[in-house]
Amino acid sequence: MTQGTEGVSGTQAHGSGPKAAPAQSERSPARTAESPGTAAHLLPHEESDELGLRLQHAVGDFVDEPRAAVQEADRVLEEATGRFTEAMTRRRRTLRATWQSPETTDTDTEQLRLALRDYRELTERLLSM
Repeated sequence: MTQGTEGVSGTQAHGSGPKAAPAQSERSPARTAESPGTAAHLLPHEESDELGLRLQHAVGDFVDEPRAAVQEADRVLEEATGRFTEAMTRRRRTLRATWQSPETTDTDTEQLRLALRDYRELTERLLSM
């Protein structure tokens, strides 16, 4: 994957101190790409790879067709931001459902703690892009 697509597919938020993301061993082992946690990539590898290849082709075509190359790079960025926005919206909707469900009460502090952790991780990851 190219450096240009690394932020789209996502990497774990970096940081130190009390606000750093918990180590992988502290995360729930049952997480999947559809779960609200941020351990999974925001976009599937296939989408990230496809966008990265399109961008690479645009860069490679610059010498022969500079305007067309820049136009393609613009389309790739537009598509990447659209897909990223959709992925973030889905992730937030899923995360919200985990703590706003009727089964989750104010006394279910473990579920709320996990939700807060996932919100923090997702927000830190977004801010580090």
